[in-house]
Amino acid sequence: MDKNMTLEKRIAAELYSYQGKMSVFVDDLHGHTVEIGADEEFETASTIKAYILAALYLQASRGKASLEEKITYKPEHFVDGSGMLRALGVGTSLKVKDAATMMIICSDNIATNMVIDYLGLDTINACIREMGFVHTVLHNPLHFDIYNDLGTTTPRDYASLFAQVAKGMLVSAEASAEMLAIFRQQHYNTMLTHDFPQFYLDCEETGEPELIWVASKSGSMNACRNDGGIVHTPYGEYVIVLMNKDFHDIIEYNDHPSMVYGARVSRMILDQILACEGELYK
Repeated sequence: MDKNMTLEKRIAAELYSYQGKMSVFVDDLHGHTVEIGADEEFETASTIKAYILAALYLQASRGKASLEEKITYKPEHFVDGSGMLRALGVGTSLKVKDAATMMIICSDNIATNMVIDYLGLDTINACIREMGFVHTVLHNPLHFDIYNDLGTTTPRDYASLFAQVAKGMLVSAEASAEMLAIFRQQHYNTMLTHDFPQFYLDCEETGEPELIWVASKSGSMNACRNDGGIVHTPYGEYVIVLMNKDFHDIIEYNDHPSMVYGARVSRMILDQILACEGELYK
Protein backbone atom coordinates (compact mmCIF):
# COMPACT_ATOMS: atom_id res chain seq x y z
CA MET A 1 0.00 0.00 0.00
CA ASP A 2 1.30 3.47 -0.88
CA LYS A 3 1.22 5.25 2.47
CA ASN A 4 1.86 8.64 0.89
CA MET A 5 -1.18 8.31 -1.37
CA THR A 6 -3.29 7.27 1.62
CA LEU A 7 -2.66 10.60 3.31
CA GLU A 8 -3.08 12.52 0.07
CA LYS A 9 -6.40 10.78 -0.55
CA ARG A 10 -7.57 11.75 2.94
CA ILE A 11 -6.73 15.37 2.18
CA ALA A 12 -8.48 15.14 -1.20
CA ALA A 13 -11.58 13.77 0.50
CA GLU A 14 -11.52 16.64 3.01
CA LEU A 15 -11.32 19.14 0.15
CA TYR A 16 -13.95 17.49 -2.05
CA SER A 17 -16.64 20.06 -1.20
CA TYR A 18 -14.26 23.06 -1.21
CA GLN A 19 -15.12 25.45 -4.01
CA GLY A 20 -11.60 26.60 -4.64
CA LYS A 21 -8.12 25.26 -5.33
CA MET A 22 -5.78 24.41 -2.45
CA SER A 23 -2.18 23.30 -2.92
CA VAL A 24 -0.38 21.66 -0.03
CA PHE A 25 3.25 21.01 0.84
CA VAL A 26 4.27 19.35 4.10
CA ASP A 27 7.82 18.39 5.12
CA ASP A 28 8.36 16.46 8.35
CA LEU A 29 12.10 17.28 8.14
CA HIS A 30 12.83 13.53 8.31
CA GLY A 31 12.70 12.89 4.58
CA HIS A 32 8.92 12.55 4.15
CA THR A 33 6.73 15.04 2.29
CA VAL A 34 3.14 15.51 1.20
CA GLU A 35 2.88 17.31 -2.13
CA ILE A 36 -0.39 18.37 -3.74
CA GLY A 37 0.10 20.96 -6.47
CA ALA A 38 3.47 21.82 -4.92
CA ASP A 39 4.77 23.52 -8.07
CA GLU A 40 1.57 25.46 -8.86
CA GLU A 41 2.23 29.19 -9.09
CA PHE A 42 0.32 31.47 -6.71
CA GLU A 43 0.07 35.17 -6.04
CA THR A 44 2.17 35.61 -2.92
CA ALA A 45 0.21 38.37 -1.19
CA SER A 46 2.06 39.04 2.07
CA THR A 47 3.95 35.75 2.06
CA ILE A 48 6.51 37.57 -0.12
CA LYS A 49 7.50 39.42 3.06
CA ALA A 50 9.18 36.26 4.36
CA TYR A 51 11.44 36.26 1.29
CA ILE A 52 12.19 39.97 1.76
CA LEU A 53 13.23 39.24 5.36
CA ALA A 54 15.56 36.49 4.15
CA ALA A 55 17.05 38.84 1.54
CA LEU A 56 17.65 41.44 4.24
CA TYR A 57 19.54 38.99 6.42
CA LEU A 58 21.56 37.75 3.45
CA GLN A 59 22.63 41.30 2.59
CA ALA A 60 23.35 42.06 6.26
CA SER A 61 25.60 38.98 6.45
CA ARG A 62 27.67 40.47 3.64
CA GLY A 63 27.88 43.93 5.12
CA LYS A 64 25.71 45.34 2.32
CA ALA A 65 22.86 46.16 4.70
CA SER A 66 22.67 46.99 8.38
CA LEU A 67 19.93 45.84 10.72
CA GLU A 68 20.75 48.80 12.99
CA GLU A 69 20.61 51.54 10.35
CA LYS A 70 17.72 54.00 10.62
CA ILE A 71 15.25 54.34 7.74
CA THR A 72 12.44 56.89 7.47
CA TYR A 73 8.80 56.53 6.48
CA LYS A 74 8.42 58.73 3.38
CA PRO A 75 5.22 59.76 1.55
CA GLU A 76 5.97 57.37 -1.31
CA HIS A 77 5.92 54.44 1.12
CA PHE A 78 2.28 54.95 2.03
CA VAL A 79 -0.17 52.18 1.17
CA ASP A 80 -3.49 51.07 2.62
CA GLY A 81 -3.94 47.73 4.30
CA SER A 82 -2.44 45.97 7.28
CA GLY A 83 -0.01 47.46 9.75
CA MET A 84 0.56 50.12 12.38
CA LEU A 85 2.75 52.74 10.73
CA ARG A 86 -0.28 54.45 9.20
CA ALA A 87 -1.10 55.58 12.75
CA LEU A 88 2.38 57.04 13.33
CA GLY A 89 2.66 59.21 10.27
CA VAL A 90 5.19 60.24 7.65
CA GLY A 91 8.63 61.04 9.09
CA THR A 92 8.73 58.17 11.55
CA SER A 93 12.21 56.63 11.72
CA LEU A 94 12.88 53.00 12.58
CA LYS A 95 15.84 50.68 12.68
CA VAL A 96 15.85 48.42 9.63
CA LYS A 97 15.36 45.36 11.84
CA ASP A 98 12.37 47.00 13.57
CA ALA A 99 10.75 47.83 10.23
CA ALA A 100 11.39 44.26 9.05
CA THR A 101 9.92 42.87 12.26
CA MET A 102 6.76 44.95 11.77
CA MET A 103 6.66 43.75 8.17
CA ILE A 104 6.31 40.20 9.51
CA ILE A 105 4.51 40.25 12.86
CA CYS A 106 1.67 42.61 11.89
CA SER A 107 2.25 42.41 8.13
CA ASP A 108 2.83 46.16 7.99
CA ASN A 109 2.60 47.25 4.36
CA ILE A 110 4.30 50.61 4.85
CA ALA A 111 7.20 48.99 6.70
CA THR A 112 7.45 46.54 3.79
CA ASN A 113 7.79 49.38 1.30
CA MET A 114 10.45 50.95 3.50
CA VAL A 115 12.48 47.72 3.47
CA ILE A 116 11.98 47.25 -0.28
CA ASP A 117 13.18 50.80 -0.85
CA TYR A 118 16.16 50.22 1.44
CA LEU A 119 17.33 47.02 -0.27
CA GLY A 120 16.15 47.67 -3.83
CA LEU A 121 13.74 45.54 -5.84
CA ASP A 122 16.43 44.06 -8.11
CA THR A 123 18.65 43.19 -5.15
CA ILE A 124 15.78 41.42 -3.39
CA ASN A 125 14.99 39.34 -6.46
CA ALA A 126 18.68 38.50 -6.96
CA CYS A 127 18.88 37.31 -3.35
CA ILE A 128 15.69 35.26 -3.75
CA ARG A 129 17.18 33.49 -6.76
CA GLU A 130 20.54 32.99 -5.05
CA MET A 131 18.87 31.34 -2.04
CA GLY A 132 17.33 28.82 -4.41
CA PHE A 133 13.72 30.02 -4.64
CA VAL A 134 13.70 29.87 -8.40
CA HIS A 135 9.93 30.19 -8.86
CA THR A 136 9.53 33.23 -6.61
CA VAL A 137 9.55 36.86 -7.75
CA LEU A 138 8.73 40.18 -6.09
CA HIS A 139 7.12 42.10 -8.94
CA ASN A 140 6.84 45.57 -7.40
CA PRO A 141 6.38 47.48 -4.13
CA LEU A 142 2.97 47.48 -2.45
CA HIS A 143 0.81 50.03 -4.27
CA PHE A 144 -2.62 48.51 -4.86
CA ASP A 145 -3.85 51.50 -6.85
CA ILE A 146 -1.04 51.00 -9.38
CA TYR A 147 -0.28 47.27 -9.49
CA ASN A 148 -2.63 44.30 -9.59
CA ASP A 149 -0.13 41.79 -8.27
CA LEU A 150 2.66 41.74 -5.72
CA GLY A 151 4.64 38.55 -6.17
CA THR A 152 4.63 34.98 -7.44
CA THR A 153 5.71 31.83 -5.61
CA THR A 154 5.02 28.11 -5.25
CA PRO A 155 4.26 25.99 -2.18
CA ARG A 156 7.55 24.13 -2.72
CA ASP A 157 9.59 27.36 -2.64
CA TYR A 158 7.78 28.63 0.45
CA ALA A 159 8.21 25.33 2.28
CA SER A 160 11.90 25.33 1.39
CA LEU A 161 12.34 28.74 3.04
CA PHE A 162 10.87 27.55 6.33
CA ALA A 163 12.66 24.19 6.19
CA GLN A 164 15.96 26.05 5.91
CA VAL A 165 15.01 28.26 8.85
CA ALA A 166 14.09 25.18 10.91
CA LYS A 167 17.42 23.55 10.11
CA GLY A 168 19.41 26.73 10.78
CA MET A 169 20.54 26.87 7.15
CA LEU A 170 18.88 30.03 5.79
CA VAL A 171 21.77 32.50 5.47
CA SER A 172 23.38 31.19 8.70
CA ALA A 173 22.48 29.49 11.96
CA GLU A 174 22.44 32.87 13.74
CA ALA A 175 20.32 34.54 11.05
CA SER A 176 17.93 31.59 10.98
CA ALA A 177 17.48 31.81 14.76
CA GLU A 178 16.72 35.54 14.55
CA MET A 179 14.24 35.06 11.71
CA LEU A 180 12.59 32.18 13.58
CA ALA A 181 12.08 34.44 16.59
CA ILE A 182 10.40 37.03 14.36
CA PHE A 183 8.16 34.47 12.63
CA ARG A 184 7.06 33.14 16.02
CA GLN A 185 5.59 36.57 16.85
CA GLN A 186 3.47 36.72 13.68
CA HIS A 187 -0.14 37.57 14.55
CA TYR A 188 -2.13 36.06 11.69
CA ASN A 189 -2.01 32.25 11.71
CA THR A 190 -5.70 31.32 11.78
CA MET A 191 -5.48 28.94 8.84
CA LEU A 192 -2.74 26.90 10.49
CA THR A 193 -3.92 26.96 14.11
CA HIS A 194 -7.70 27.46 14.21
CA ASP A 195 -8.42 23.75 14.73
CA PHE A 196 -5.41 23.03 16.95
CA PRO A 197 -6.01 22.18 20.64
CA GLN A 198 -5.91 25.73 22.01
CA PHE A 199 -4.93 24.53 25.48
CA TYR A 200 -1.46 23.62 24.19
CA LEU A 201 -0.96 26.89 22.30
CA ASP A 202 -1.46 29.36 25.15
CA CYS A 203 0.78 28.68 28.13
CA GLU A 204 0.20 32.19 29.52
CA GLU A 205 -3.47 31.43 30.09
CA THR A 206 -3.26 27.79 31.11
CA GLY A 207 -0.04 27.84 33.12
CA GLU A 208 1.00 24.64 31.35
CA PRO A 209 4.12 24.24 29.18
CA GLU A 210 3.74 25.49 25.62
CA LEU A 211 3.73 22.18 23.76
CA ILE A 212 2.77 23.56 20.34
CA TRP A 213 3.93 26.78 18.71
CA VAL A 214 3.93 28.15 15.19
CA ALA A 215 6.45 30.33 13.33
CA SER A 216 4.77 31.47 10.14
CA LYS A 217 3.78 34.16 7.66
CA SER A 218 0.38 34.32 6.01
CA GLY A 219 -0.90 36.40 3.13
CA SER A 220 -4.29 37.36 1.71
CA MET A 221 -5.42 39.25 -1.37
CA ASN A 222 -8.55 39.07 -3.49
CA ALA A 223 -7.06 36.27 -5.55
CA CYS A 224 -5.47 34.15 -2.82
CA ARG A 225 -5.31 33.02 0.80
CA ASN A 226 -1.94 31.61 1.82
CA ASP A 227 -0.28 30.43 5.01
CA GLY A 228 2.88 28.57 5.78
CA GLY A 229 5.51 28.04 8.39
CA ILE A 230 7.01 25.81 11.05
CA VAL A 231 4.87 23.94 13.56
CA HIS A 232 6.62 22.82 16.74
CA THR A 233 5.32 19.74 18.57
CA PRO A 234 6.67 17.67 21.48
CA TYR A 235 8.24 15.42 18.83
CA GLY A 236 9.99 18.21 16.95
CA GLU A 237 9.08 20.50 14.06
CA TYR A 238 7.49 20.13 10.68
CA VAL A 239 6.84 22.59 7.83
CA ILE A 240 3.42 23.12 6.28
CA VAL A 241 2.32 25.39 3.42
CA LEU A 242 -1.28 25.87 2.28
CA MET A 243 -2.04 28.08 -0.71
CA ASN A 244 -5.52 28.84 -2.08
CA LYS A 245 -6.94 30.44 -5.22
CA ASP A 246 -9.93 30.20 -7.59
CA PHE A 247 -12.47 30.67 -4.80
CA HIS A 248 -15.61 32.75 -5.27
CA ASP A 249 -15.73 34.95 -2.17
CA ILE A 250 -13.02 37.64 -2.22
CA ILE A 251 -13.99 39.21 1.13
CA GLU A 252 -11.47 38.58 3.94
CA TYR A 253 -12.82 37.06 7.17
CA ASN A 254 -11.78 34.28 9.54
CA ASP A 255 -14.52 31.88 8.42
CA HIS A 256 -13.72 32.23 4.74
CA PRO A 257 -13.98 28.77 3.10
CA SER A 258 -10.23 28.75 2.41
CA MET A 259 -9.58 29.33 6.11
CA VAL A 260 -12.08 26.67 7.21
CA TYR A 261 -10.78 23.98 4.87
CA GLY A 262 -7.17 25.03 5.39
CA ALA A 263 -7.61 24.65 9.15
CA ARG A 264 -9.06 21.17 8.65
CA VAL A 265 -6.11 20.09 6.54
CA SER A 266 -3.67 21.63 9.01
CA ARG A 267 -5.25 19.71 11.90
CA MET A 268 -5.18 16.51 9.84
CA ILE A 269 -1.43 16.94 9.35
CA LEU A 270 -0.89 17.73 13.04
CA ASP A 271 -2.76 14.57 14.04
CA GLN A 272 -0.69 12.51 11.61
CA ILE A 273 2.58 13.96 12.95
CA LEU A 274 1.56 13.32 16.55
CA ALA A 275 0.36 9.79 15.81
CA CYS A 276 3.67 8.98 14.11
CA GLU A 277 5.73 10.72 16.80
CA GLY A 278 7.16 13.50 14.67
CA GLU A 279 7.02 11.96 11.21
CA LEU A 280 4.40 11.77 8.48
CA TYR A 281 4.77 7.99 8.21
CA LYS A 282 6.14 5.16 10.29
